[in-house]
Amino acid sequence: MLPLQIRRSALSTLLLAAAACRPAAPPVGSAVPAVVGAWRMQASGSTASLRGVSAVDENVAWAGGSGGTYLRTVDGGATWRADTVPGMTGVEFRDVQAFSADRALLLTAGQPARVYRTEDGGRHWAAAYQAADTAAFFDGMAFWNARDGIAFSDPVGGRFLIVTTADGGRSWTTVSAERAPVPLPGEAAFAASGTAVAVQGSGRAWIVTGGGAVARVLRTEDRGATWTVDTLPIAAGSASSGAFGVAFRDAGHGVVVGGDYRSERAGGQAARSADGGRTWMLGPPPSPAGVREGAVYVPGAARPTLVVVGPAGTGWSVDDGASWIAADSGGFHAVSFAGPRAGWAVGAGGRVARWTGAIPGGR
Repeated sequence: MLPLQIRRSALSTLLLAAAACRPAAPPVGSAVPAVVGAWRMQASGSTASLRGVSAVDENVAWAGGSGGTYLRTVDGGATWRADTVPGMTGVEFRDVQAFSADRALLLTAGQPARVYRTEDGGRHWAAAYQAADTAAFFDGMAFWNARDGIAFSDPVGGRFLIVTTADGGRSWTTVSAERAPVPLPGEAAFAASGTAVAVQGSGRAWIVTGGGAVARVLRTEDRGATWTVDTLPIAAGSASSGAFGVAFRDAGHGVVVGGDYRSERAGGQAARSADGGRTWMLGPPPSPAGVREGAVYVPGAARPTLVVVGPAGTGWSVDDGASWIAADSGGFHAVSFAGPRAGWAVGAGGRVARWTGAIPGGR
């Protein structure tokens, strides 16, 4: 069995190769359709590969991506400000958590494994956390509220690296190794969308994995102090396959999406749970066909509405993944909603779009 760092390097190589095979996105400023299905394209001012997005309200959203890039809008996406964190043009920001037009966090994948914080709209950034072990590779973060959050990395030293914060990301505490879940051979997570971790209530969290023989879900009900692990019916068995995104609408009902990123337009899968993630049922694949990377329930929708995105398109469900409706075939990596009228998706080549489709009972 190859050492973890070598396996991770191979995984990164596969990701880059897959990205190179994708159709190139139109350059920023070129002629693009004003509306792609349920999404209205917006000029981002960037050509970065965007993997994280966080909607605050109908006016404010942040995004993060390759080349140390972050984006911010304060006018609903009419204009976006694209910039880089000083000295970090070589890093990948694979997740972002925004609290307001001024406060946001960026999470790196790879080295240096850090969380960056700004409290002045991106004019200044500070490293709020850096993993001590160079094997760390962060995959995602999520917050229960404006103070309490969780982030996680691929395994380090035979355990998943999990960190938590209780002060809005200004400082972080590492969950002790003896309490952290033990990975299976080859098991890791995918920093594809920022939704490989989801939270709910005051302390529940779910982390989904792949890369090994099986895909699994890691569950906690006490903000990471203790964990339970269950197997997912999502197909795995290779470094490029498994679960990519997870979303829960309450303590019981949740959906996991995934597939194989080397087969972007085939092999997408979804599984659903009604008991908090203890058991899972494989459901029909999301429509349109293809791997799904990001998943989110729309806050404030009159009916529980799940939106999932991937390179092959966007689908949504109002029955927790028992059936799917295709929204469009435009490719995106990550998605975030702050309400029925406040949703954005981001993807390769600086693609940014705002949701314009109808939310069932949500308008």
